[in-house]
Amino acid sequence: MNKTKITQEVEDIFRKVFDDDKLVINMTMTANDVDNWDSLTHMLLIVEVENTFNIKFKLRDLNKMKNVGDMIDLLVLKTE
Repeated sequence: MNKTKITQEVEDIFRKVFDDDKLVINMTMTANDVDNWDSLTHMLLIVEVENTFNIKFKLRDLNKMKNVGDMIDLLVLKTE
């Protein structure tokens, strides 16, 4: 799956999890940039991404992700 398609899918997931149809993601976005991004929504986001892309993140994967761009780059690698 290419990066553009993955980015769109991730944006759709963000919109669903944060219940905001106008939410636009960018590669430097972090939890500090999105209202209501707390530990619970973070876990919901991870589970939704794993289910959508049929993958499982390892703990070391989660620790490496510092922003949305890191997540998308990792998804590109995991879906190749």
